[in-house]
Amino acid sequence: MMKGKFITFEGVEGSGKSTQIKLLSAELSRCGIPFLCTREPGGPAISEEIRRILLNPVFSAMLPRTELLLYMASRCQHTGEWIIPALVDGKTVLCDRYYDSTFAYQGAARNLNHDSIEFLTNLATFGTVPDLTILLDLPVDKGRERIKDRYLDRLEQENPDFHEKVRQQYLVLAAQNGTRYLVVDAGRDILSLHLDICTAVLKLIGVTDV
Repeated sequence: MMKGKFITFEGVEGSGKSTQIKLLSAELSRCGIPFLCTREPGGPAISEEIRRILLNPVFSAMLPRTELLLYMASRCQHTGEWIIPALVDGKTVLCDRYYDSTFAYQGAARNLNHDSIEFLTNLATFGTVPDLTILLDLPVDKGRERIKDRYLDRLEQENPDFHEKVRQQYLVLAAQNGTRYLVVDAGRDILSLHLDICTAVLKLIGVTDV
């Protein structure tokens, strides 16, 4: 039986997930709460190797199905090697993206079959479902403006229409999974976002006096 809580962060490119995860990690450390901070694609060594292939712009000829299967392979190793053991140990797991990203990017934006993604997701995650998914919602043009001066990976280089499909699918997923999702306006200032996220996470963990 898993004792820890699994919290995932989702959003379009430039929505500020990494910043909020860093701030939340610092708060959990301050509170003495054991946690694992990780990302997708990535995590353990095998998953990080797959990440290098997935996000390398040189592989622009990658087929959507290949992309899907590589994400699933990375997720399977990540979940089995890192996430499940951490949850069993009672740690809070913070993950930058998880399977909702696949339904948004490969499902909606790449137009791959939903049922196929769902089947592969159940296989790759060992049936693991986040306790809380925080969606940092932001208009695509604002997100792209934030990342314009950095090196863009293969997915970040996709056109605005692609990313708009991703955003809209996230909002659909949030509506369909309301009890699991917390949708926040990522256009707000960083501190107020952090406070809202901390409140939700600490309540989930059961910390009331910090």
